[in-house]
Amino acid sequence: MINVTELRPGNYFEDEGALYQVLDILLNKTAMRKMVAKIKVKNMRTGAIFELARNSGYGVEEVRLDKKTMQYLYDAGETLCFMDGKTFEQIELPKANLQNEIPFLAPNGEVTIVSYNDEILGVQLPSKVALTITECEPAVKGDTINSAMKDAVLETGYKLRVPLFVNKGDKISVDTMTGKYDGRA
Repeated sequence: MINVTELRPGNYFEDEGALYQVLDILLNKTAMRKMVAKIKVKNMRTGAIFELARNSGYGVEEVRLDKKTMQYLYDAGETLCFMDGKTFEQIELPKANLQNEIPFLAPNGEVTIVSYNDEILGVQLPSKVALTITECEPAVKGDTINSAMKDAVLETGYKLRVPLFVNKGDKISVDTMTGKYDGRA
């Protein structure tokens, strides 16, 4: 057990049966009362982000999550299949739990599977992924009033805006946090 005032962003803890990741913490001390920790947390099972307020002295159970690098293999309909490159163990995760990650999952791409006590909590994508453009509008000459961007579709079906010099078949780097073009791969 650790005191809530000792938590830092990036820590994981368990409180009242729920598993949380600390996103931000604000310690507030006034003259008339105990210190209050306002903790912005993400529920690791539901993905909900909210704020908890706890008095100093309140204890929570700090936990360590297991992280394993796995390779995305294929879409199996309702699930997605991943494989451990060392043991060749395969796991299937429900598609419904990975809606934000699906646009950036290319076959044979590596991801990090996060688990706690053999319960799989989710998938962490790398900060940038390299994907191939399958469809792209032709560049319109003289269309440079704005930032000179055009629409493109990636191999995963994800649509984004790319610079005019990028063409069909090019491999580009996409930022997985923003979903925007980051450069050529």
